[in-house]
Amino acid sequence: MQHVEHIGIAVKSLSESNTLFSKLLGVSPYKQEGVESEGVLTSFFQTGQTKIELLEATNPDSPIAKFIEKKGEGIHHIAFEVEDIEAEMARLKSEGFILLNEVPKKGADNKLVCFLHPKSTNSVLVELCQTIK
Repeated sequence: MQHVEHIGIAVKSLSESNTLFSKLLGVSPYKQEGVESEGVLTSFFQTGQTKIELLEATNPDSPIAKFIEKKGEGIHHIAFEVEDIEAEMARLKSEGFILLNEVPKKGADNKLVCFLHPKSTNSVLVELCQTIK
């Protein structure tokens, strides 16, 4: 793994949280994007090499809606940039980590993504992401 690519934060209101994080970070989000397959609307802030991704549920069955219902707003996942997502998935699976998806899927911000089950990562949802070339 190379570096922390972004930290994902589950929020109830993307518009209110965009205002809050714009004030906090001193920059506006550079992108807002929906990911229909995950039932989320996202916005991204660039902070040095790392990004902050805000995630708002677009339907009550989405993973973000369920997360907020169970835990409230807050840090949802940490994403690590990888050069070869399939090789990294195979390596981590061989190390005993549980993959939530066996094949990389298209995520926000022009990325292929895979999530590791929190039961295998000390209760932290870890995302692997690779830029789509």
